[in-house]
Amino acid sequence: MAKKKKEEKDPSVHDELEGFNININEFGQIVTNFEVDKLNDFLDENVEDKKLRDRDDLKREEE
Repeated sequence: MAKKKKEEKDPSVHDELEGFNININEFGQIVTNFEVDKLNDFLDENVEDKKLRDRDDLKREEE
């Protein structure tokens, strides 16, 4: 029996990252179509940093 080919479809992403594409080229470099600063800003706003979660000194600065 012949193997079925997988359909390549775009994964579901957050609205702010619509059209985001990331690949690794033949030299092992990460290639994206978004600026790194824009990605970092998005991650800062939407993802909690697990390493900084329990630090008391950061909680004091927020207050």
